[in-house]
Amino acid sequence: MSTYAQQYAQKLCSAADAIRHVRNGDTIVVPTGVGEPPALLTALSEARREFEGVQVSQILPVRKYDYLDPETAHHVRHRAYFFSGVTRPGGQQGLIDFLPAYFSEIPQLIRRGQFPADVVFTIASPMDEHGYFSLSLAPDYTMAAIEKARAVVIEVNPNVPFANGDCHIHISQVAALCESSDAIAEVGLPEIGPLQEAIAGYVAELIPDGATLQIGYGGIPDAVVMQLVHKKDLGVHTEMLGDGILKLVEAGAVNNSRKNINKGKTIATFALGSKKLYQFMHRNPGLEMHPVNIANDPYLAGANDNLHAINATMQVDFLGQCGSESLGHLPYSGTGGQADFVRAANRSNGGKAIIVVPSTAKGDTISRIVPTLTPGTHVTTSKNDVDYIITEYGVAQLRGKSAHQRCASLIAIAHPNFRDELRAQAKKMGLA
Repeated sequence: MSTYAQQYAQKLCSAADAIRHVRNGDTIVVPTGVGEPPALLTALSEARREFEGVQVSQILPVRKYDYLDPETAHHVRHRAYFFSGVTRPGGQQGLIDFLPAYFSEIPQLIRRGQFPADVVFTIASPMDEHGYFSLSLAPDYTMAAIEKARAVVIEVNPNVPFANGDCHIHISQVAALCESSDAIAEVGLPEIGPLQEAIAGYVAELIPDGATLQIGYGGIPDAVVMQLVHKKDLGVHTEMLGDGILKLVEAGAVNNSRKNINKGKTIATFALGSKKLYQFMHRNPGLEMHPVNIANDPYLAGANDNLHAINATMQVDFLGQCGSESLGHLPYSGTGGQADFVRAANRSNGGKAIIVVPSTAKGDTISRIVPTLTPGTHVTTSKNDVDYIITEYGVAQLRGKSAHQRCASLIAIAHPNFRDELRAQAKKMGLA
């Protein structure tokens, strides 16, 4: 038996035993999305009443674990870097706290001790012959947390791909490990309808051959992907690797040949998709998974010419401020990487920062283009950073434009039923 195999055997235990590395008052850092370790978090949930003051910090949980029980929050409490469907209700009820930050800067906040990281729980690939595991599904802020943590506890699963990039941890860094073999959670493509296709058509017209792409999650971004399959020499430098990007690779549209940095490589910081996507990642020489301070850094991402960042919002005001993460004061998601990539695209030679939004909500009864954001709304993309806003009615290019010009451009792409009312409001505000 090799030295690495001996260390593995010595550290192997049940999930119930592995979580005993957590102490009262600790903060456990868990990776984004499917990078979370189900067996460890289930064991923590089952034993939650045995702890006091433990906190779990994570972006985008995908499973609803029992530790989210509000009645046991004083034992184990969630602290969100970003809300998902399973944590949003608790966030809106004030039971789950929110930590605002640019996604790209979370590793720095962890290294500085401003975001605590006492223990890391993460899923990992099987160990290779050199004693390394791959945290391919989400190296994000987890690699920084590993540097700071007192204990790193991993859940080894043969369904986790061994990806290239800065996403590896050595057996010598691991305090304890357990094993599981459950399938990695899959997240399907959102539904695409005529509205999404209409918006996607405008976006696709703005993207030239040779562009480097950052594509967020959602029906509109995935509709955009379907209209890019005939493009040539596209590159990818993104935060989320999903099935939409996989479709572009399979179609031959993505080869990363014109990128200025990481030429020939698709770059991402977390994966969220299908089993086929996870298999595609395994030892793929054309893909690298990196921490978010690399993938989302505006300077690094923006060093690629023609970076086109495509993200979604929920509300846009007359100055172009985008409220993408809350409904008024009620949290809905989080800042994530939108602001990172808007700034990156603005830095890029030939880049475009594109924000997509349906013109209305609630069956065409509410305009998403508004004079001012709903009171309490968290501003995600500022008036100084916003560039393109696209609805199903057209394109408003705002960067470099005056307040009056912005207002007129946005009203022109609002739903026709609301344009007269919006013009009247603009006149009252001195913007028309």
